[in-house]
Order: sequence, then C-alpha cells, then structure tokens
Amino acid sequence: MVKVSVGVTVYNVEEYLRECLESILNQTFTDFEVIMVDDGSTDNSFSICQEYVAKDSRFKLIHQENKGRGQAGAKNTCLRYMTGEFVTWIDSDDIVDNNYLERLLEVQAKTGADTVKCFRKYIRDGNVYFVQGYEEGINNVDGVAELTKKDGLLNSLDNYLASVEFWGTLAPRELYKGLVLSQGVVLEDQGNKFKLYLRSKKNVLLLDQLYSYRIRKGSLMDDKRGKTPLSKELDHLQDCTYNWDKLMYYVDVTDYDVKEVHEAYMKKLDRIIPSEINLSEEDTEIYREAINRHKLKISKL
Repeated sequence: MVKVSVGVTVYNVEEYLRECLESILNQTFTDFEVIMVDDGSTDNSFSICQEYVAKDSRFKLIHQENKGRGQAGAKNTCLRYMTGEFVTWIDSDDIVDNNYLERLLEVQAKTGADTVKCFRKYIRDGNVYFVQGYEEGINNVDGVAELTKKDGLLNSLDNYLASVEFWGTLAPRELYKGLVLSQGVVLEDQGNKFKLYLRSKKNVLLLDQLYSYRIRKGSLMDDKRGKTPLSKELDHLQDCTYNWDKLMYYVDVTDYDVKEVHEAYMKKLDRIIPSEINLSEEDTEIYREAINRHKLKISKL
C-alpha cells in the first residue's frame, strides 16, 4: 500500500494540465500514486494524462463519460480506485509546491489530526500572488492551528477559515469509507467536505501556502471582478442554498448543534448583500426576495 493517493479530476484543461502533473511528479515525498479520472474531456487532456502514465508507473488513468456539473462524479471514481493510507486532492488546473505532500504528512504525524488543510496562493495570468495577512486572528503554534468540528461545519457557510475545499487537504482514506459525494451541482466541495468533519476527531490548518489556486477567465472568482447578470447570480445562490440545506440535513440527522448551525445559516442569508454583486436596483429587489423566500422555507424546518 502506498502512503498517499493523489486524486486529480480532469475535464478540458489541456492548457494547464502538464504544469499540474509536473508539480506532482516533482514532489520531495515520493511514496504516492496519482489517480487521474478524465471526466469525458473533449480536448487533448486525455492524451496528456496518457503521457504521464507511460513515463511513471505511479500515475493511473481512468476515463469515463461526463458525470454532469461539478467534479463530484469524478471524485467518486477516484475514491473507488485509491489504495493509499491517506488521500489528497489537487485540481487539474492548479499546482502545488514541491514539498506539498512532505509538509502535510509531517503535520499529520506530529498532530495526529484526521484532516490537515494547507492554505493557498493564487495564479492569475501566469503570475503567482501570495496572500498577505490571512493568518491574523488565527491562533496557531508554529504555523499550525486547530480547527474544531463546529468551526469546520460553520465554515461551510462562509469559508472564512479556508477549510471548505477538498484540495489542499490530507485525510486518511478510512475517513472516506462509505462516503459518496453528491453529484450534479457545482460548488460540490461546499456541499460535501463537511461530511469529513462530522466523522473526524481532530482537524488542523497548516498556514503554509503550499497550494497555488488558478483563477481562470470566466471562473466564479473572475466573474466577481465585474458585473454579472441576475440569472447567473440567482443560479449561484441556488447552488449555495442547495449545499447549505444539505449541511442542515446532515447536522439534523447526526443531532450535532442543530440550533446553533441553523441560526448561523439564517445569519449567513442576512449577510448576503446584493449591492456587493453590482445588480441594478430592480434586480437587487428580485434577488433579495429570493433570499427571503428561502429564509421562510428553512424557518419551517
């Protein structure tokens, strides 16, 4: 059994894929396997994956028909083929530092945590940007901070601690046993990562910026720099509330701080300010009405 299984889901990323796979190939820690799932790419991504399978036996490739919106379908396939003691995820358009695996494993061994999540920097237009001041207000010892189960769950609403994503996270494969990620929606990390926190006993944040997250033109983060149409904002709101409703369902089933999480959810909906997303006065009213309808719906649960 290898030490770490690295999951890479692939869909039409030929422009960035080699850079991603090279960053994995250059890891200082070498006892790993890479499970690449091509989710029905129509560009040259599958052929690029084949190149790495041919030159390094640690790289495995599975091809499947596209499972619809988001990466959850491809992640589920990855999990079926993984054999490592630990699992981590790297998005196929991102890159990681050469000591990414080494540092995550060091922190896990030192803390005994079920999940270790590192922080990110950004890539935009080929330039790398480090985040400044993100560690302020986070109590840590030597760059490692404990993440309580409650904070892990509540962070699914705001991600103020940058722990909601699967990428950049190391966790035992045993923690994923029997877990199936919900498919067919975007923001699937937001709607699934909390399941690990419900199972975990200890979680930590590693403040090292070991993961480089790429902001691509047309991405959600790129869209937020300018105006977006009301329909797109309403679709995004629907995706978010779908995932937050699912969080509430799991919290209710497990009977874990139901009242506190529900109150935090209602406050989150109150904090969504349409003016911040550059809508017209008329569209702002429509957007706010959509939020109020959802608040009324969940207040009856």
